[in-house]
Amino acid sequence: MIPLRRPVLPAGLAARIELKSEELRSGAATTRAAREAWKAARLVRAELGGVLGAMASGLERCMYCGDSAGSSIDHFEPIVRAPLRAFDWLNHLLACTHCNSNHKRDQYPCDDTGACLLVDPSREDPYDHLRLTLSTGEYRAVTPKGAETIRVFGLGRRVLCRGREMAYPRCKSMLRDAVRQHAEGRDDIAREVEQALLAQPFADVLYAMYRTLHTPGAAAVFEPDVLDALRRVRLFAPPAGARAVVVPPRAGPGAAVAREAPPG
Repeated sequence: MIPLRRPVLPAGLAARIELKSEELRSGAATTRAAREAWKAARLVRAELGGVLGAMASGLERCMYCGDSAGSSIDHFEPIVRAPLRAFDWLNHLLACTHCNSNHKRDQYPCDDTGACLLVDPSREDPYDHLRLTLSTGEYRAVTPKGAETIRVFGLGRRVLCRGREMAYPRCKSMLRDAVRQHAEGRDDIAREVEQALLAQPFADVLYAMYRTLHTPGAAAVFEPDVLDALRRVRLFAPPAGARAVVVPPRAGPGAAVAREAPPG
């Protein structure tokens, strides 16, 4: 799971979903009525799906597991709990069938104050609640919200852990390749490699690598050439507080030099 930037909806689509919400507010805003209205709004759902697909990581990946294709619109706060939010754009995320139907379903755990205990990647950085062990592909929680997020979305599934574990060496290899292509003056090929990195499933592995780069123990986690590649090939913005550093360029044209280093 990685942070996602939610765009402003096109004016026409925003007006249509507001009209749908107003119809619910003016009628019997029951769970059944909301579900029927949502099911009947095929054009609206198709348009929302297109916007969510562009917002998702990779090639329209599920916003929860990051592995499978996002095939349905999930109501983050379920309709059964909040029928008036059926057409609320801020309540829509793209999910795969497995995460949406087999795991999350209508779950929406809250703490004693009523605050939701699930990470919404469009509102907060999952890294604040979850840590990915790159060598094993396993998540561990650092907050109660992180623990519930792992449980509800099934992020500890064996197949997901194995997929993330296998994505790690692939990311390292592609980062090394991008640096080499830049150093040899083949910037167009380097950019193709960088775009392929961003398009692959398990974007959370690459994101975790960049977040780990800005921690005191980064040198103990990464091989020196991978550490160098992460500093040179900037695919994610550094966290707040990271300070800039100049990395000495490798021999050859096209090598990037201005990168970020861990704070402190």
